[in-house]
Amino acid sequence: MRKLILISLGLLAALTAFGQRTLRQWVTTADGASLYAPGADAVFSDARGDRSVPIIVDERQSYQEMLGFGFSLTGGSAELLMKMDASARTRILTELFGQDPGQLDISVVRLTVGASDMNSFVFSYDDMPEGKTDWDLKHFSLSQDLKDVVPVMQEILSIHPDIWVMASPWSAPAWMKEEYDVRGPKLRRDCYDVYARYLAKYIVEMGKKGIHIDALTIQNEPLNSRNTPSMPWSPEDQKVFIRDYLGPQFDRQGIATDILLFDHNCDRPDYPLAILEDPKAASYAAGSAFHHYMGDLSAMTQMHDFRPDKDIYFTEQMVVDRSGGPVTRQIAPSAKRMLVDIPRNWSRDVILWNLAADPEANPHTGNGGCPFCFGAITLDGSTVTRNLAYYVVAHASAAVPAGSLRIRSTAPDDPAGFLFEDEQAPGVMRFMRYDKAGVLPNVAYRTPDGRVVLIVTNTSSSAQRVKIQYHGQFADVSLPAGAVGTYTWTL
Repeated sequence: MRKLILISLGLLAALTAFGQRTLRQWVTTADGASLYAPGADAVFSDARGDRSVPIIVDERQSYQEMLGFGFSLTGGSAELLMKMDASARTRILTELFGQDPGQLDISVVRLTVGASDMNSFVFSYDDMPEGKTDWDLKHFSLSQDLKDVVPVMQEILSIHPDIWVMASPWSAPAWMKEEYDVRGPKLRRDCYDVYARYLAKYIVEMGKKGIHIDALTIQNEPLNSRNTPSMPWSPEDQKVFIRDYLGPQFDRQGIATDILLFDHNCDRPDYPLAILEDPKAASYAAGSAFHHYMGDLSAMTQMHDFRPDKDIYFTEQMVVDRSGGPVTRQIAPSAKRMLVDIPRNWSRDVILWNLAADPEANPHTGNGGCPFCFGAITLDGSTVTRNLAYYVVAHASAAVPAGSLRIRSTAPDDPAGFLFEDEQAPGVMRFMRYDKAGVLPNVAYRTPDGRVVLIVTNTSSSAQRVKIQYHGQFADVSLPAGAVGTYTWTL
């Protein structure tokens, strides 16, 4: 029996009959006994309690506006979804993307332009035999996506019409590359114009199917030539492509899709920064996208500090636990990295990799496909199993809708202090300062419907008290070892 219980936070957030602010909580435990299940309510009061340092939440200090939390709908994911019974597919898509009680309210999704390494086979929208070309794109066709990605996205849009959709290419068609190979060779310089038209045509043709592409990254992992498919691309060359070809092509066709840079690991913030040094190329770029298989997430804050005029996006991370045991064994460290650290480093979204795979992590390509990229859900025919990534995203997507603002909350390394009564002078208050607050990792939001949401991760090996301060009042809850809690109350 499923243990996941999702409650409409907007409907439940209310003050008690006596005017006290009520804190609601939803918890996932490492042992799987609680899967985003509601816990007992707590009440904010004037009682400060002991000298423990609270997580202070202040909605008056706000940061980036969030687009939301979600997954990549790879071609393989869509293929498996289309193999389900229609009623079963509708049920799981409604659970994932619906906005009603009991649904995750996923508000962002990533598509692949042509095949990724999580497809059954490699294809583009304009494949030609070796030695042949198609400069006018007369053979361009979405025919493969029409079998799975397009119908699945159309059903998702019927459930969540305003979902934010981004797309990323893994490779140009092989005939446009320096060698006729989908794995590795660079894009030919004389194909920059036709490839810009190819990407623009993809956006236009998807639009005709009712799928608006809100943002496009230029190349998935441009510093990785080992995937099948893949295509390396230096920042110097990509700058020329954006500045002289893709940006002007979008202008000519009136395409409003945002262009995002990089789409690779946090160890190379110099890549997008180098492109942004060119004023014309920078004028076409809405922001930069990151993964976290290498480097430190603080690179996104470095990007924000250097170019605060450009947004930060997080577009890929695989979250799986292959250690055995409960599916949520790694919920706290995974949620800390995905739900706390990424937004605290200025990203407007969190997109995890890959929505669905079968029990053997198929489908994927050979010689560079991912044989261990299990999905947020496992699909075995029409049978659905919910995995670690599902519950990680649930803790944010079900509570933090698009349009929410990240707000100030005490971080573990922030300085902190507490008031206490002088032992020798009753009634006289003293202040003690700590260099580090030592609170649990957390992040807070103000939602468009007037709620505060606080997500806390207990990455320690023992149960921890969570003391929350808001507008000078205090609430206390306990969070088990290795658990994640989502807490909400009214402004």
